[in-house]
Amino acid sequence: MKYWLLKSEAETFSLKDLKNSPDQTTYWDGVRNYQARNFIRDEMKPGDKALFYHSNSEPNAVAGVCKIVKEAYPDFTAFDPKNEHYDPKSNKENPTWFMVDVKWEKEFKNPVTLQSIKANPKLRNMKLVQPGSRLSVMPVTKEEFDEIINMSKLQK
Repeated sequence: MKYWLLKSEAETFSLKDLKNSPDQTTYWDGVRNYQARNFIRDEMKPGDKALFYHSNSEPNAVAGVCKIVKEAYPDFTAFDPKNEHYDPKSNKENPTWFMVDVKWEKEFKNPVTLQSIKANPKLRNMKLVQPGSRLSVMPVTKEEFDEIINMSKLQK
């Protein structure tokens, strides 16, 4: 099993939106960064766990956990000219972009803020806190994942 951090702007799609989706499941679409795409396409597998991170929110924070429930498949939003994620260079025969399906697992009673993550010496090597880290999908270690879970139980 691998562990991930998935970023979403809470105003666009929040953890609560995932929880309120049919079967508490949806596709993770719109990733338009090649490195993040490669993680989705090549490494994410059903059963992997992901921290659901609200970015561009007040405060930025890990809000809970979801899991990968379907392996990568072409991101169909790239083929729809009416969709905000449309990419005219991607085509169905040779898709550029991929997505996975994710399922809500739990919401933290105490979201783990970016500020508290940065202050935790155990998380100093986490990709999220590295300078210039802007990926919407990134790997986390099991130790980092477990530390975030523990922090969610301690914060008030």
